[in-house]
Amino acid sequence: MMAAAVEESGGRRVGFVGAGRMAEAIAQGLIQAGKVEAEQVLASAPSDRNLCRFQAMGCQTTHSNLEVLHSCSLVFFATKPHILPAVLVEVAPAITTEHILVSVAAGVSLSTLEELLPPTARVLRVSPNLPCIVQEGTMVMARGRHAGSYEARLLQSLLEACGQCEEVPEAQVDIHTGLSGSGVAFVCAFSEALAEGAVKMGMPSGLAHRIAAQTLLGTAKVLLQKGQHPAQLRTDVCTPGGTTIYGLHVLEQGGLRATAMSAVEAATCRARELSRK
Repeated sequence: MMAAAVEESGGRRVGFVGAGRMAEAIAQGLIQAGKVEAEQVLASAPSDRNLCRFQAMGCQTTHSNLEVLHSCSLVFFATKPHILPAVLVEVAPAITTEHILVSVAAGVSLSTLEELLPPTARVLRVSPNLPCIVQEGTMVMARGRHAGSYEARLLQSLLEACGQCEEVPEAQVDIHTGLSGSGVAFVCAFSEALAEGAVKMGMPSGLAHRIAAQTLLGTAKVLLQKGQHPAQLRTDVCTPGGTTIYGLHVLEQGGLRATAMSAVEAATCRARELSRK
């Protein structure tokens, strides 16, 4: 297992600067898929509050960001976006041509990253989402000027342990944040609303929430496995004069589709606003 994991990660120790939920999700996906051994992962954070979750996975931890750069050649920067610039300035002197640097900070552009790092730093930007923690995430990645096909293939191979990963132009990264990063919360709001509708009609809450979540999961699997457009599946479920078309009519009256589109637009615009800052 150790030899296979080392081969998968390109023989590199994997570091995380920042140990929040997204860093944990990626690390857990990599470890569970056997892409890297837990003891080959080193995470840093200012306090033990988040590091304890990495310790529970068997990972190494530290309070020193520089130690991560000195020990690991593949490093994920997973701090809050407003903290990242100061962190990059701190670690820049320790960065060498051996490092592959990956930012998962929402709204921080490749140009900003490259301005704060050594001139030839190999940098990639990734937009993940929280379901990476159960290896069902969706991620997009974009390369910086000095990251080539080797770095992109290595990163994609690793991140596919956490779900779907595709390379895109950087302009689409913020759209992915609005669609999928923030979309997890949008889907949860819809799932909650579905369940509460069933509760209103007399179903026990726990059962209603389980059924709502499974309905979303099953529907997503059908769309992905059959390659269907959602409109086709929706049409398949609707029988003339049946229950579903009556419910869809109410959703249309409430502006569900327009509201969902506006939510993705608002989240994307916010990500772009953060990029400009």
